[in-house]
Amino acid sequence: MSIGPLRCLLIAAYNTRLERTRHERASLLSCVGEPLKRINVRCFSIIMLTDYNGSGFWSVDEVRSRYAVYVSKYGIVAPRDLAPGVHAKDNKQWIYPVMDRVIEGIESGDLACAEIGIEFIEEDASFAFGRILKSNTARALRRISLTEEQKERIRRRVVGMLKAGYLPREYRQYAKLARKIGLGEWLPQIKERASDNPWVQRYCNYFEEHASH
Repeated sequence: MSIGPLRCLLIAAYNTRLERTRHERASLLSCVGEPLKRINVRCFSIIMLTDYNGSGFWSVDEVRSRYAVYVSKYGIVAPRDLAPGVHAKDNKQWIYPVMDRVIEGIESGDLACAEIGIEFIEEDASFAFGRILKSNTARALRRISLTEEQKERIRRRVVGMLKAGYLPREYRQYAKLARKIGLGEWLPQIKERASDNPWVQRYCNYFEEHASH
């Protein structure tokens, strides 16, 4: 019995489809057990970083670099680690001021940290938490023994700010620091300072009474 042309075409199409199905199944089986070799997955995580430190001269790296120089200058045997505090939560990270570590060093009597602390109160620029940090720096400097050179720099800064009428909130701690070390030869410059600013006059009177040594 002969097979019609139409039936031959149907059989041929069926065989082709069956062969393709077998090939696809064999290819699928060959992938089982090694999916990681054929699939490249990349994961990305975005971290929101907040750095409370300054830039340039007051960046963490610059502060730590100057500290190393001052450690050599003052012959400090056991230098401190001035790595700033870091807090991380979820995809956020906060880097806290390196001056917190510097203040801790000043309180322990580290003269290299004191050098950086004096540079800090000599600075007019604003910083994150600047008022608190500068006040704490002056408070810490008041509690340790400083070199005569360091005392003279503090006197120059305190008197210069008063003469300029620049009296931010942290100046109250600066004034207490000046009272501790005395203004010495700088006092006449304050006595010559006449001002209609009641705060300037108040500090002039304060220094004349308490910082004449």
